[in-house]
Amino acid sequence: MKIGFDNDKYLAMQSEHIRQRIAQFDNKLYLEFGGKLFDDYHASRVLPGFQPDSKLQMLLQLKDQAEIVVVISAEDIVSNKMRGDYGITYDMDVLRLIDAFQGVGLYVGSVCVTMYTPEPEVEAFENRLNGLGIRTFRHYKIAGYPNDVARIVSEEGYGKNQYIETQRPLVVVTAPGPGSGKMAVCLSQLFHEHKRGVKAGYAKFETFPIWNLPLKHPVNLAYEAATADLNDVNMIDPFHLEAYGETAVNYNRDIEIFPVLNAMFEMIAGESPYRSPTDMGVNMAGNCIVDDQICREASLNEIIRRYLKCLCDQKVGGTVKEERFKLELLLNQAGLTVGSRAVEQQAHERSRITGGLPAAAIQLPDGTIVTGKTGPLLGAASSALLNALKKLAGIDQELELVSARAIEPIQTLKTNYLGSKNPRLHTDEILIALSSSVSESEQAAAALHQLPKLKGCDVHSTVILSSVDSDTLNKLGMYLTCDPVYEEEDRKYHKK
Repeated sequence: MKIGFDNDKYLAMQSEHIRQRIAQFDNKLYLEFGGKLFDDYHASRVLPGFQPDSKLQMLLQLKDQAEIVVVISAEDIVSNKMRGDYGITYDMDVLRLIDAFQGVGLYVGSVCVTMYTPEPEVEAFENRLNGLGIRTFRHYKIAGYPNDVARIVSEEGYGKNQYIETQRPLVVVTAPGPGSGKMAVCLSQLFHEHKRGVKAGYAKFETFPIWNLPLKHPVNLAYEAATADLNDVNMIDPFHLEAYGETAVNYNRDIEIFPVLNAMFEMIAGESPYRSPTDMGVNMAGNCIVDDQICREASLNEIIRRYLKCLCDQKVGGTVKEERFKLELLLNQAGLTVGSRAVEQQAHERSRITGGLPAAAIQLPDGTIVTGKTGPLLGAASSALLNALKKLAGIDQELELVSARAIEPIQTLKTNYLGSKNPRLHTDEILIALSSSVSESEQAAAALHQLPKLKGCDVHSTVILSSVDSDTLNKLGMYLTCDPVYEEEDRKYHKK
């Protein structure tokens, strides 16, 4: 795939910049970590070359200096709030994060429960962590938060919170998702540190929006598309413009809260170390873009993907999604139209040729597009997947990689014994059939070895795919979009 982002430069520059920020304070920095630490696939899609675990790799360069504090809101524990991407609750995700951090050698110092209430679910969660040897601390609701600064920065506010005992210069404060209270934990710790004579500092690490790219740069528009359900809006940072005469991009929530934060800094430390919300950030991603045009194109594709996903979710859920209208505005701002991508056009053309049957298209790394049609043995996505592997392996498209004789027993198993009404093989099933042919066919082996080359390829289906197909394509690292229609529109019940 074409590379637009220098990941090695990013790791070196980002870790060095954080070291400098630690030194700016009393060798104690609370770093609020926004976004995903693991599996940041949005960043890798809009900044081709950015590795999904880049932020984790950057932290590993600071491993000896860093410790992790994981934050979770008691309200999210009680309500069993779910992560949409992993399908697990926030409290289970805390355990997942701890395992992931410890698995790579990072030190997890503690877990902080914010908005604490003595509910049975919360106490059971704390007991479970304590039983695993993870210390837990409680932070409480503060009346008048965040505007009553005098109350917040007092013994009646942050003073009531338990002081989180930390050992290392860099304290990374992260959480399962937004709204967990990361910033409040950081500021509460500053209050307690200064009481103890430690002039600790605070900084924020958010990859997006990228502060030193233009406001309407496609990378920043793609961030707005990704957070359309949160109603985040990118804005010119007016505080930065006034202080330095330089244009910088931030987002509405940080800009709106900055005067309050500034007042808190002044009450805690006597003065604020920052003149703008942009100053608080440590993000170096904008300095590591090596091909702006590649990143622009990738970001425009991402906006289209987000919009089509919203339409499909709306179709499946049966209700209008509010973020749809925000996404339509972003499409207009970026000058985009649905159906303009070559991969969509080729899928629709293949469907037209086959009499309106579902079709799929895959755009390969060199820009070549292969298509697949719905047939008696394979669904369109499975057909396109096989054709893509044949193309990558230099195999004649007419060659039968998996014979009908090999497919038919699988169809019998599905329909006669497993209760499926669809005899056609899904993508996972055709890959299993292909792998079973490897011992007898050099061509099957050559095709199977091409699977890693599908990572990052766009695939479009003219109908909403089953969860089996979409999950398989996602595991292959492919970027799937679908038209928001069902294969059988007249059915009252549609299996995902």
